[in-house]
Amino acid sequence: MIRISQSPERAKRVFDLVAPHLFRGPAHICHLDECVGGRKLHWISVGAPQSRRVILYLHGGAYFTGSGVAYRGLAGHISKATGLRVCLPDYRLLQDAPFPAAFDDALQAWNYLLSIGYRPQDIVLGGDSAGGGLMLALLAHLTQTAQHPRAAFAMSPWTDLTLSGASLQTKSEVLLPVSRMNDVVDRYLDGAPRNDPRASPLFARFDHPPPVLIQVSRDEALLDDALRMGAVLGDAADMRVWPDVPHVWQMFAGYIPQARSALAELGAFVQTSFESDNR
Repeated sequence: MIRISQSPERAKRVFDLVAPHLFRGPAHICHLDECVGGRKLHWISVGAPQSRRVILYLHGGAYFTGSGVAYRGLAGHISKATGLRVCLPDYRLLQDAPFPAAFDDALQAWNYLLSIGYRPQDIVLGGDSAGGGLMLALLAHLTQTAQHPRAAFAMSPWTDLTLSGASLQTKSEVLLPVSRMNDVVDRYLDGAPRNDPRASPLFARFDHPPPVLIQVSRDEALLDDALRMGAVLGDAADMRVWPDVPHVWQMFAGYIPQARSALAELGAFVQTSFESDNR
């Protein structure tokens, strides 16, 4: 579905146009946005979200597509499942600025949340695919600077831009053809080392990470990226491997029952992470 060509800009425009219609959210989504440091932040919620708690979500799209507009539906489902507001930044993509611009923008979004009164323990990090890897890179940096979010969750995360996972050779990928991933990495990193922990959190150091839920399909090319990431995180990882579903199947809520079940699992994980505060 996502195909890089000579024009990543066109691929992004097409995805932004199609995704809101293909990946519909629940009813009654509230979608607001604001500009912070030259980047747009999207605030998405359903119903009456809990106050003073938030999810900082980094969208997928192989670092050349995706936006808050395209991910409005999935963010709405996440808000409904968790009872929290979702903050989704439009971080710079590979056609906008060279690496590590996306990481810098993710960190800027975190710092903005702190500046408006959220504490680290009020924030849950989330992301999918490339955004899941970016989220885990941010998490590693935060733990190294003694800033610990409440929890984190990753859907089918892309964690190793060295492309050394065995499942890349044995499984196919519909949303991002494996044969093109090398080209994507070269364009995104623009000469930076592939094992830079800001790009490949598989090689990052995590200092006392919070609980991290990882959902991945047994049948997808990024399976080994997720499994090896879970091994790096150790006891902090809550690894959930799902059969017979595609990459980031949670986006297909409304189409397949496994998407609804995975979102319910995610919602329970996030709610449980705050239980100690509710006692």
